[in-house]
Formats: sequence, C-alpha cells, structure tokens
Amino acid sequence: MTLTRRRFGALIAASAVLPALPRRARAAPDPIVIEARPGTAQLLPPPYPATPVWSYDGAAPGAGIRMVQGERLERRLLNALPEPTSIHWHGLRLPNGMDGVAGVTQAPVAPGESFDYAFDLPDAGTYWYHAHRSSAGQVGRGLHAPLIVEEPVGARPDVDDEVVAMLGDWRLREDGTQAEDFLAPHDASHGGRFGNVVTTNGRIAPSHSVRRGDRLRLRLINAANARIFEPALQGMTGWIVALDGMPLPAPRPLESLVLAPAQRADVIADVTAEAGEEALLIRLDREPAVQMAFPVREGTATTRPAPASLPPNPVPALGALDGARPLRLVMEGGAMGRMGGALMGGRRAGFREIAGAGYYWAFNGRADWTAEGAMAPLVEVAAGETVHLAIENRSNWPHAMHLHGMHFHEVAGGAPGDLRDTTLVPGGATAEVAFRAAAPGDWMLHCHMLGHAASGMTGFLRVAA
Repeated sequence: MTLTRRRFGALIAASAVLPALPRRARAAPDPIVIEARPGTAQLLPPPYPATPVWSYDGAAPGAGIRMVQGERLERRLLNALPEPTSIHWHGLRLPNGMDGVAGVTQAPVAPGESFDYAFDLPDAGTYWYHAHRSSAGQVGRGLHAPLIVEEPVGARPDVDDEVVAMLGDWRLREDGTQAEDFLAPHDASHGGRFGNVVTTNGRIAPSHSVRRGDRLRLRLINAANARIFEPALQGMTGWIVALDGMPLPAPRPLESLVLAPAQRADVIADVTAEAGEEALLIRLDREPAVQMAFPVREGTATTRPAPASLPPNPVPALGALDGARPLRLVMEGGAMGRMGGALMGGRRAGFREIAGAGYYWAFNGRADWTAEGAMAPLVEVAAGETVHLAIENRSNWPHAMHLHGMHFHEVAGGAPGDLRDTTLVPGGATAEVAFRAAAPGDWMLHCHMLGHAASGMTGFLRVAA
C-alpha cells in the first residue's frame, strides 16, 4: 500500500489517542571480560618448552588495557584459577570499593565466580593491574598487565612511535617450569625473591624496529617481585617526562633512573644510532645487560628540541606542610636486623616465634596488622587532610613502599617534590612523603617487594569521610 501524505497524517492523528505502551529498557552491554586462568608463555627461546603460568586472557604478562583519560573502565574479572583472586588497579585514583584488595575492599573472587569493576579514569599515565590476593605467588606466576591511559587527542606528545616495556623476572627450573618457592623464608627475610630470567613483555631482550631520528615514547613498568631496575639508553637521547603516571613539571634529561618494584617511568627518546645499528634499552647491573633492542632503519637524523611537558593530571593540591598532620612509620626486621620481637596476636612475641608464623617484619612494632580477624588501621585520617609521613627503615634491606588510591609527593629538604605512588626507601634511611587524603575507605600501605608484604610489611590507612 502506498503511504500518501494524507494517510501518513491520519496515522499520526490516530496514534495520539492510543494508550502509551511501556518502553522496553535497553539492556546494558556486558562488560569486557578479563579471564584469569592457567596458561603457558614462551619465556625461554625454543627449543625450551613453554612455561606454565597463570595468565590474564592467556598471556603472561597480559596484553593489557588502553583507554583515554576521562573514559570509564568497565571490566568483569572471571576467575578460572584453582584459588580465589582479585585485581588491583595499581596507581589509579578510584573509589575504595573498586581498589581490588581481596579481604579488605572486596571479597575474594572464588574459582568459577566473577566480579565487576567500574570506575572513571581521571588521570592520564602509565599504570598496571595485577592480582592482589596471595600476590607474591599470583603476580609471580604471571597475573600482571599494563594499563595505559592516554591523554586526550591534542594533548599527546609529538612522537613517532610508542613502546610499552613491562620489565619482569622469573625463577625457572632447567626444564622451563617455574620454581614455586614464592614465599621461601630466605627470600622473604632478605631482599626478596629474584628470578634467574629477566624479560621485557615476557621475552628475553625482544626487538622493536625504529628509524634513525625517530622520537619514541617508552613506557617502562617494573612488574618484578623484588628486582630493582636501573634502565639506561644506548644509541638514544632521553628525557623523563612522567613518574608513576604523573607528569613532571619539566622534562628531565635521562642521566640516571631507578625503578623499584611497581614503579613506572615515561621516557621520550630520540634515536641517534646509525641505520644498520641497534639502539638499546639496557639495565645497569653487575654487568650491563640488554633489556630491549631497537634495530635502526634508514631515517632522517634531525635535531629536535627537548620535548614539552605533559599536561598535569587533576590531582588535588597539597596543603601547607607546616600545617600537615605528622605521622611516622617505623619498619624493622628481616635478616641481620635488630628486631628482637613484635606484637602478634595481641601480645608481644620474640623474633623466633613470629618468624615461625611466617612474619619477618613489623610496622610500628606490630607484625600482623592485616591478619584475618585482627585487622586494624595503622592510623585514621580525615578525607581532605594533608598528611606528612616519615618512613623510617630500620632494616638492612630496601623497601618499595606503595600507597593505594592516591599519589604522594616525595619530600626533600622540607619541600614537596615528585608525585609518586611507590617510593624506594634504602636500608637504614628515612624517606618523607606528603599527601592529601582522598576518598574514604581503607587504603593499603605496603612494601611492593611482595614477599616482604606477605610476611609483615602490610598495613592500611583508614580515611574517614
């Protein structure tokens, strides 16, 4: 039947007297699934067999997530592992219930169960996500992946290429399988668990082709259990433009860089090596070793000015330090330490007894701040309050102290400096940090040498509304 203009008008008029029909609600799309499951990874070159790992979506480290500042991240964790797990979104400012700490901010996700994470991304930068239950073993087995939050279009640096480099190490046996001594007492009470195979993105010294004269953005992430990396460049000139996701006020020439476990750095690098050569990302160890190779193709070697600063993230301004609330965290214990004992189970116990229970470290004289049934905050602060925290390391070992849910300023000479979410405190040293307490909730403060975290170096701050 031909629909004439007159008939169209009649149909519209008739519809005006029809009862309103209920509108069918449009079903919200299911979030993208991240499946935590056993898998394999070719950590060693053939003819070695693939290594059994625990993976995100079949890869270890996981392929990761890339989004844009201001977008909303929605992911469903599906647990196909033989034990409970959770995901911590490392370095992100988010609601406490989304922080992913099993037993603190959420219930552990049991095998066969799922959990939906959903939160906005206020900050651009280089972040990562990893398991946060039995972290020493679960992260060590492969449950970690990069999370890149790009600046909006128009605010991104002018580069020719971008490389995400997730640095890690693995302790492998001769047959290529993982040694499963993730909480060996010697490691946990000393410097932590070091692997014997060092990788970038799960490969030994992988390659990425570039042109002479290219400007690169290198996003470096230390996902190792305890290893401290000292990255350096050969055949490239570099500037540090961000640390732990937070832009520096001005680019800093890359003369030295230390990345403790969980720390990140964004580096802008110009390729200066000749075509046919290799530019290198190396690590300074007892002997320098190649972390990643960049074979150089023909290109145009032009002199470029130093890169511009990245746009700052909207982190709440820090209040005046002279009016800040002073706090102190004393860390002690470990091998060759002077800790005679600590509180455990509500009473004073000697070092031999607490070591027998799997604790080798203490915060402010207590070893079991997060023990099941005995959880208590290190301190309670008010949302919006400025806190000036001194972290005194009375042990003989370095500790990478990570605060969840907020960034802090490293304080030097009484003045606030770089914004970080993880700070390295050498043995026998005291570090000062200052931050403005953020969203209400219980926010973990722990050493990111994960064996240390599991054996006494874990507590939390309670932020009251």
